Amino acid sequence: MHSPLRLYGRSDELAALEALSARLRAGDGGALVLTAPPGLGRTALLRQAAAHHLAGRAGPVLSACAAPAERRLPWSGLHALLCSAPGPLPLAPDTVLRSGITPGGLLALLRTLGAEQPLLVCVDDAHLWDPDSRAALGFAARRLGAGSRVAAVLGAADETAFAGLPTLRLGPLDEDAATALLDRLTGPAAEVDPVVRAELLREAAGNPRLLAGLTGRLTPDQLAGRTALPYPLPGGESVLDAHAAHLDGLSAETHTLLLLAAAAEEHEPDGTGSDAALLLRAGARAGLSAAHLDRVLFAPADSAGALQRAGSRVHFSHPLLRRAVLHRAPPGRRRAVHDLLAGLLGGPGRTPLPALVQRACAAPGPDAALAGQLERAADAPRPHGERAAALARAAALSADDSLRAARFTAAAEQARLAGDTGRARALLARVGPHPAGGAAPRVRGMLALRDGPAADAHAALLAAAELLAPHDPRRTLDALFGAAEAAWHMGDALAYLDAMHRIPVAAADRPTAQYRAGMCAVLAGHPDRGHALLRCCLDSADRAEDAGLLLRTGAAALVLGEVEAACRAGARALAVVRTRGPEALLPHALEQLAYAELRSGQHARARAHALEGLHAARRTGQRNSAAHLHAVLALAASVEGPAEACAAHADAALAGAGPHGLAQAATLATWAVARADLAAGRPGQAAARLGPLVRPGPGTGHFATRMLAVPCYVEAVALSGRAGQAADALAVAVEEFALWTARTTDPQVPAQLARCRALLAPPEEAAARYEEALAHHDRAGGDFERARTRLLQGQLLRRLRRTREARGPLRDALVAFERCSARVWAARAGGELRAAGEAVDGPERSGPGPLAVLTPQQQRIARCVAEGATNREVAVRLSVSPRTVDHHLRNVFAALGVRSRTELARLLDRGGGAGLRDRDERNRADL
Repeated sequence: MHSPLRLYGRSDELAALEALSARLRAGDGGALVLTAPPGLGRTALLRQAAAHHLAGRAGPVLSACAAPAERRLPWSGLHALLCSAPGPLPLAPDTVLRSGITPGGLLALLRTLGAEQPLLVCVDDAHLWDPDSRAALGFAARRLGAGSRVAAVLGAADETAFAGLPTLRLGPLDEDAATALLDRLTGPAAEVDPVVRAELLREAAGNPRLLAGLTGRLTPDQLAGRTALPYPLPGGESVLDAHAAHLDGLSAETHTLLLLAAAAEEHEPDGTGSDAALLLRAGARAGLSAAHLDRVLFAPADSAGALQRAGSRVHFSHPLLRRAVLHRAPPGRRRAVHDLLAGLLGGPGRTPLPALVQRACAAPGPDAALAGQLERAADAPRPHGERAAALARAAALSADDSLRAARFTAAAEQARLAGDTGRARALLARVGPHPAGGAAPRVRGMLALRDGPAADAHAALLAAAELLAPHDPRRTLDALFGAAEAAWHMGDALAYLDAMHRIPVAAADRPTAQYRAGMCAVLAGHPDRGHALLRCCLDSADRAEDAGLLLRTGAAALVLGEVEAACRAGARALAVVRTRGPEALLPHALEQLAYAELRSGQHARARAHALEGLHAARRTGQRNSAAHLHAVLALAASVEGPAEACAAHADAALAGAGPHGLAQAATLATWAVARADLAAGRPGQAAARLGPLVRPGPGTGHFATRMLAVPCYVEAVALSGRAGQAADALAVAVEEFALWTARTTDPQVPAQLARCRALLAPPEEAAARYEEALAHHDRAGGDFERARTRLLQGQLLRRLRRTREARGPLRDALVAFERCSARVWAARAGGELRAAGEAVDGPERSGPGPLAVLTPQQQRIARCVAEGATNREVAVRLSVSPRTVDHHLRNVFAALGVRSRTELARLLDRGGGAGLRDRDERNRADL
């Protein structure tokens, strides 16, 4: 094991300390109070500040750490601080201890010391100083300003002791910082099981001292997952003792109530606190007066701020405080409190589970009878979180190793269904490395499916299915469907087929068997038979109430291209998950519904559902689902804008898709960015992004979604003027798209195929192709795709100098884009319409700005150039010749009084001047 050599996740705090140090070196002063609960790094930061000051030879340091045993001794704090001076002082520390010092006297003393060299004062746990010393130090610290040459850095539990001073509150380490610290603690050569790593990070909750303590007490075999983790994890005693010390001054009655509150949370879901009514009854049964109960429960000051009330619930102000209270209580007293609560929670007509959990907490050792009662109670229709808690308690009471492992596995499954990924992994860590049967590997695989590498999930679930097949058909079916879903996310059609072929037909109901056979037939190259089976699946599932079956029905509808049916199935699946659970399926249900709504052109509704799904994915720890939802949001933003939102969501999707091998999310995110490029008039960039996605063969886009991007690819290549260079690739893409059109029932696809052929046809043939596309749009409906066809039709007419005829299609496109909130596309259509000679309201309309003196066409060229486009790129974007761009640009320069493209960019205040200088040389010949 290694001690950390640097501070992790404290860049903001270190920057604040450096800023204070810089002021001190410049001859000024100041103060900063670092506040945090125990273990978050206050002491390390104070040591860092002192070491930095001494290493730079800036001046002396006075430092002290409060001794709680001396807090009732007047002036003991300042005595300890002054004793740390490197040399003699004008006022002896012993004199201060005997006679004290006025606050003004302390301020004068510090300024005298700082007059010689800049002085740094560091006090840790200053809130535990005696009141006299604390008051004098606070007085002096508030008056360390310009010219004082003294800085004070104080560490305290909270800001109340030093009100009025600049305060920086330390929070828990984020996941990246905690992971980096854990890697340092275990060393580069250590083998750390991912489940054990997740449990250590969860248990430490961002507390670096606690993480170090927990990690240091585990054996190499426990770290590697070869031996089950102990419960509770050892190593956190010092942090819990430090939290408990915060409560030392409270009365015995208050300590009793705190213990009751801590124990009462044991049968509640994590983070929900305890029931205030139960605490009042328990307190009365324990002999506490009603007046005392009211004071502590309704006045936080009476519990030193440890308890907080929110409506009918009572919470601890910090999770570790609750654990500290239970840790500090003697075992006999703790068991007595649990027995008391069990008696209050039990009785006729009451749900047995809470009382059983409390009885389990009171048990001194294994209890087979009580464990069996808990397991039977967990079979009742209760929330998954409560069932997980009951099964975990049953496992802890089980003496038999195999029975304990089975119960911990069942508890992990319930925690997973409750959406508590961290808790599920923690319970799996207590199962051991090689449990009998395939239940534990199945839970591991299902967790990885939503929050891990898809290849790992696929392998784990296939292995689990083999182990489960002889004795558990239902879970075997779930494991194989999970393995198939993982293969789908990976974009591996053969692996998907392999998993689906392993599903035993006898174990599936009729709609499930039809779904399996239909998907296998489609991917095996028998679309007609596959589509017929999938339609039977849709018909069979009309009255289904199972969320999993409804989600598979929605997937079947999407494969068929029946997007409205997919929306209906997705909406029903979401309703079932909301009302019946499980919570773990909520992100997936929202993702599938949002994707179906995107396919049907309901972009605003898709965005709303995808945002809700993203919040649910983050709440339940499902990073894979979050990546897919970011991709959906990127696609929605490529229609509605802004471009920054599309780029941000696409980046987030790709950041999650890369490490976990999510080919579908990566394909959708790349398509979204390319479509945003098209909307902004950057067809060359769009073509470069889409080319690798639509090519057939390995290393391309996802097999189920790459066809959707073909219309954008054809448009991008055609508008970029590269259709001749990419003729072969275009022909292959359009031919494959035509074959797919014949197989799908998506109503928009025939219109998109006709539009692709219009883009590649000679002008005399293109008009008829566009009319064919519009006829398909009239039958299919949908504003967005029809508007795109009208926009391209208008651009063609304008390029053919049929400007008056172009205005009608362009006007239709603008209105349709505005109607479906496609703002970026509306701006593009408005620009085309202005170029065709029709005035259009909008952000590009001539106004009092610098472009007011230009014609509409000159304004469009100026804006394109200011964005960094070359003359040839502007010509392609605006459907004019490079010579026309050159002519207009000369007039723009003359009218605006600028001499370069960089000056033009600055004039338009686009902020991109620096990035355009390299283009000046390339375009000098054009001018």
